[in-house]
Amino acid sequence: MMDGESVATGAVPAASALAVRGLAKHFGDKVAVNGINLDVPAGSFYGLVGPNGAGKTTALSMATGLLRPDAGTAWVHGIDVWRDTLAAKRLLGVLADGVRLFDRLTGRQLVTYSGRLRGMDENTVAERTEDLLRVLDLEEAGSKLVVDYSAGMTKKIALATALIHSPRVLVLDEPFEAVDPVSAANIRSILSDYAGRGGTVIVSSHVMDLVQRMCSHVAVIASGSVLAAGTVDEVRAGSSLEDRFVELVGGRSTGEGLSWLRT
Repeated sequence: MMDGESVATGAVPAASALAVRGLAKHFGDKVAVNGINLDVPAGSFYGLVGPNGAGKTTALSMATGLLRPDAGTAWVHGIDVWRDTLAAKRLLGVLADGVRLFDRLTGRQLVTYSGRLRGMDENTVAERTEDLLRVLDLEEAGSKLVVDYSAGMTKKIALATALIHSPRVLVLDEPFEAVDPVSAANIRSILSDYAGRGGTVIVSSHVMDLVQRMCSHVAVIASGSVLAAGTVDEVRAGSSLEDRFVELVGGRSTGEGLSWLRT
């Protein structure tokens, strides 16, 4: 197991689908990401976990070319994200948190637009769009405006736009948030198949049990720093991932002082 301080800042491992070195970001006086280092092995299902405000979304945004870092850089299969951004982004499928969609398009139009924007031919885009709408249970909703979608449907159509071009690396920020259990199971199956065929999945999530069951590797982030990273078994060290997470991050309340809370 390795933490964010112990990873060498030298050459990027050839087997890394995503590597970051010294990635840092400040917002005024607040340190959002504190010079983190990570290596995500190609073909892995990698979980990124941490409390609210830990820096997960900021780190992923910098690693995928959405937010320029104050220091450090990231590589996608050896391509420097900030030196050759277009080439790096061609390899990425990103479901970002808080990024607005073109929600005055229908779901079908939005996925089609995403594919055509990436230079895909019309017939391939049309075929893949229908496949994605079907497996994500959005066939009937495909003709509706995205602005009228529920939170869970919006999450699924955003995932479809990230998948349309069959990227080598998927970076998904809270992909299961607001998604119903059946859809969540379908998404897990899609992602597992994708990773099994050589793709790399990076998932940010608050659900420890889900990460423990689904991921091969995990990193724990708090206060903008990596506290632990490695295989799931290495990080949890014989405990459940949730218990290990609480041990690393701290802050658990005992509930003392609520003796009045009774029926």
